[in-house]
Amino acid sequence: MNKEQLVESARKIMDKAYVPYSKFPVGAALLLKDGTVINGVNVENVSFGATNCAERTAFFTAIASGYKKGDFQAIAVAGDTVDFLPPCSICRQVLAEFCSPEMPVYLTNEKKEIKELTLRELLPYAFTDLDM
Repeated sequence: MNKEQLVESARKIMDKAYVPYSKFPVGAALLLKDGTVINGVNVENVSFGATNCAERTAFFTAIASGYKKGDFQAIAVAGDTVDFLPPCSICRQVLAEFCSPEMPVYLTNEKKEIKELTLRELLPYAFTDLDM
């Protein structure tokens, strides 16, 4: 699967987001090394701390499906934003937990442009198990 297809998968899932408060849907498409794509959406809650981001939804679904640290190949994050939509800091930490620092992270915007970064570029000086 190429990056355009992965981004399109993230864009298509956005309409399934549960966003009654912010009206800001986000979709994520997580590519596994075996070629499987697991999608996630943000799921809001009136108690905002209970809200879950699209990226974490995808990762937690993958883990619940039996995938493990190191099984992840790339992730795309999509939202209808003027600038490229990056993962929040909590999601970046989840990425650091499960993925290689060189894993591609594809960000997109409302114009469907794609910005490609590595996880290391997105999260320099990540806190990892090596820091424990």
